[in-house]
Amino acid sequence: MTARKWRPQLFEDIVGQSHVTTTLRNAIATNRLSHAYIFSGPRGVGKTTTARILAKAINCLHPKENNPDNTCELCREISEGRSVNVFEIDGASNRGVDEIRNLRESVRYAPAKGAYKVYIIDEVHMLTKEAFNALLKTLEEPPAYIVFIFATTEMHKVPLTILSRCQRFDFRRIAIEEIQSSLRHIADEERITIEDEALLLIAKRGDGSLRDAQSLFDQVVSFCGTSITAAQIIGMFNLVDSEFYFRVTDAIAAKDTKQGFQIVEEIVSRGFDIREFLNGLIEHLRNMLVVRSMRSAKLVEASDATRKRYESASAAFQDADLLRLMKIGSDAEAAVRWSAQPRFKLELTMLQMIKMDSSIQINDLLEQISELKKKLNGNLRIELADADDEPLPVPVVRGNVKATQPTLRPDQIVHPSPPDIIPPKPAVRKVEAAVVTPPPEPVVHISSEDAFSKWTQFVDQARMQKISVGTMLSESHLVDVRENSLRIGCPDDFHVNTLQRHRQFLSDLAQQIYGAKLRLETILADAPPARTKPISVPGPAAAPATACESAADEQGMSDLHAHPVVQALIRDFGAQEVL
Repeated sequence: MTARKWRPQLFEDIVGQSHVTTTLRNAIATNRLSHAYIFSGPRGVGKTTTARILAKAINCLHPKENNPDNTCELCREISEGRSVNVFEIDGASNRGVDEIRNLRESVRYAPAKGAYKVYIIDEVHMLTKEAFNALLKTLEEPPAYIVFIFATTEMHKVPLTILSRCQRFDFRRIAIEEIQSSLRHIADEERITIEDEALLLIAKRGDGSLRDAQSLFDQVVSFCGTSITAAQIIGMFNLVDSEFYFRVTDAIAAKDTKQGFQIVEEIVSRGFDIREFLNGLIEHLRNMLVVRSMRSAKLVEASDATRKRYESASAAFQDADLLRLMKIGSDAEAAVRWSAQPRFKLELTMLQMIKMDSSIQINDLLEQISELKKKLNGNLRIELADADDEPLPVPVVRGNVKATQPTLRPDQIVHPSPPDIIPPKPAVRKVEAAVVTPPPEPVVHISSEDAFSKWTQFVDQARMQKISVGTMLSESHLVDVRENSLRIGCPDDFHVNTLQRHRQFLSDLAQQIYGAKLRLETILADAPPARTKPISVPGPAAAPATACESAADEQGMSDLHAHPVVQALIRDFGAQEVL
């Protein structure tokens, strides 16, 4: 296996992590080793490999330039995984508090060989909370011969109490060029012939992980043998060739709808993943935008021939067009994930890209308008004025036309008149527009008797159409009539505000009842005293009532009107006293 066979054995062999290896070598040289280190970063970037090299470097019997010699007994034992001084622990499978307690017990014993006992805990973020707590005291004050090295891909899951006791090193993703160079070195040593384009495809699929790229390299060698081409890798992994993406942009530039449908048909028939195709198309458009913005293809991760093609293909688009196409592709990629018909979504996306109108820069549009103005102003234009008592038609010439001074005969020369003789100005005829004013609204006179006689009908109709307004109106009373307005007295502000909010409704209703458009004015006014009449009961003639009996009758009628049931009947249903 390539990853195991070509595992780095020296600090300088570690690819893409010089900021880490340089610091560790300097710490060894100045004898400033820390008791605990934590290495974080993506998978396959060299965290565990660096920890092993560090363990060998601090225990090597014959170090060379702060590197292990890899020939002494201790170095060989560590490389072969049989050292009694270096312990590699998998944090995912030994994550409980019992395992950490056993580790604390073993820390008490000094190393049997070498100067240091090294504990390498991989995927340390998988330890439980209790295990971390059990490790705290030992991690804070370990013996001088103990070195802890933790490795993790998820630094945010490690407690801050652990991080504060360690020196932290962040490993970065490995660049595609560095992966490609490392694979080229391995291929040359293994005597494998492989194209640069093929190495680039493997490095890009490694996604920043050298170990993943080496595993893919082993798979490709097993499939293709010792002679590898880019076409073989494309067929093996069923990758979308860059030629597809150039065909898409050519169809967009040519507005070729037929070609767009043919590309979609070929993608589906060959079994390409539609989301992977859209992601590749977005990257393709990004590369074209980079080429246009940078005026160079150096930042494009492709072969030299492909970079030259990007330079020629990007000339057919504007920056704004490429941004809009990237937005359409990004939206389509998100929609395809949940679409029941991904092919239809891809066809729709292709049509949107092909039918998209080209963007117009504002500066270019302003320049075109300016040029158009210049052309219009440069032409001969004649303006004529045609009206009575107006000057005769005079040609107006504008532009870059130069005329010579005319030569006049003596009889054609007209001398100006004396200053005191001023020719009269032509009479100005003024036309006054007639302002049509609308006729005044007729004044409607309603008699007081008519107003009071229809007031009950007015209240009843209001209650039938809007019971709340009619109730408020029944608790108010008509004060007087003034020309075309009715003045309504209300017992409190609540009634006044309610009737004002429904003023239009009441005005329309009054027009129906009184036969004319009236205005309603609401004011605060006490209700007039109720007029009560004695109730006559048929029967034998009664003796004239005395003063005390009359007072008792009036008191009884007052109590009757004050009864809540009677008030509710009068208020809600308009009940009246029957005499």
